[in-house]
Amino acid sequence: MKPTAWQSLVAASLLIAALSRAETRPQYGGALRISTRTAPASLDPATTSLSDSTTGRNLIHLIFETLVTVDNVGNIHPALATSWQAEAGHQRWQFWLRRDVKFHDGSPLTGDVTAASLRAINPTWNVSPNGDSVVIELDAPTPNLPAQLALPGNAIARRSPGGKILGTGAFQIADWQPGKKLTLSANEGYWNGRPFIDSIAIEMGKGFREQMIALELEKADLIEVATEQARRPGVEGGRVVASAPIELMALVFARDRQSPEDGKLRQALSLSLDRAAIRNVLLQGNGDPAGGILPNWISGYEFVFSTIGNLRHAQELRGEVPRAPAWTLGYEVSDPLAKLIAERIVLNARDAGITLQTSGLAATDLRLVRVPMVSADARMILTSVAATLGLSQPRFNDNSVEDLYQAESKVLETQRLIPLFHLPIAYALGPSVKGWGQDRDGIWQLEDVWVSAEKP
Repeated sequence: MKPTAWQSLVAASLLIAALSRAETRPQYGGALRISTRTAPASLDPATTSLSDSTTGRNLIHLIFETLVTVDNVGNIHPALATSWQAEAGHQRWQFWLRRDVKFHDGSPLTGDVTAASLRAINPTWNVSPNGDSVVIELDAPTPNLPAQLALPGNAIARRSPGGKILGTGAFQIADWQPGKKLTLSANEGYWNGRPFIDSIAIEMGKGFREQMIALELEKADLIEVATEQARRPGVEGGRVVASAPIELMALVFARDRQSPEDGKLRQALSLSLDRAAIRNVLLQGNGDPAGGILPNWISGYEFVFSTIGNLRHAQELRGEVPRAPAWTLGYEVSDPLAKLIAERIVLNARDAGITLQTSGLAATDLRLVRVPMVSADARMILTSVAATLGLSQPRFNDNSVEDLYQAESKVLETQRLIPLFHLPIAYALGPSVKGWGQDRDGIWQLEDVWVSAEKP
């Protein structure tokens, strides 16, 4: 009996569904090709410059692991440590290590190696092994130590006298050409399961335009996207993915407020800024105007700090200072977007009667800076931003939101910085990248990503 047209249609539908399931099922193998502007000279997690960018922190995350991790809402989770406890006063902590974890050369993760790694990064800490755990003794109460240990700079590394460095992460170094190219291979013995991808090839030191061309020519699968392009709907069949706003753009004064008149001028400058216009025109609608240091998705109260300009009040404040100095504004000369925003800030200031001029010199009265958020833990962000910008360290009394707000407010009251925007970090993916995973803070989760061999 010949099959009916209905039977043929059902058979064809089942075949198409089966092929579709095969295409969407994760597959082992293949290489992920990444292009990035970051060009580190070292892969050591202790290298400050490496953790200064989100991409740098992603490189650390691929190769190395921390004792604990912080999720998108600031909660602490086990990683290389399965449990921990602090004695009363939070000056002595003990972390129990996960068993059967090995470094990329097959050597075991031990308390001795873990303690040596943490001491190398934190020379003021007293870190000692204690069986299958490490004990950390500190000079002062440190209730947020687990959040500190989750920072990429505190990733556990095994350092040899010859300069070789090993991690325990899902990928291991196969080839390293400092500042140019990094090739990683899957860690077959990874304690949390082998990743799907066989290898990752990372081309370094590439500008945004070079990266975009590489993606369009199918020579890259994952590239960085300039902030002002973060809402671009797609790139030659690919797609753009963005983090939550995790980078602070701000004006930072080189010195503390010198007098009440100086404070009035700083307030006038802040009120003169038209953040909405800068966002709509120069940032192409990307990012959120910032009145505080912490983005609202982390603090929950950032909206309390005003981002609305008031040119008339700015002019009034400026009029109360008979002799106002001319300020110089520095910015990263290699960043075209920073140049445009600095020039617009100069125009806004001029409308208020403030003389501000851009300068390429290293020493200026204030600078336009971009500071990445190093964690989803609010207190760690405040502490890190203050340290990066040379500000007084915030003081915390408890874990309440009110205490966090007070600590942030005191930093802002110094008038050392004027927050401008909270910006997302964006990437463009080629059509062959499947199962993409990314935390809100921009950290890639490549363990479950796979590369389709099929041409779209």
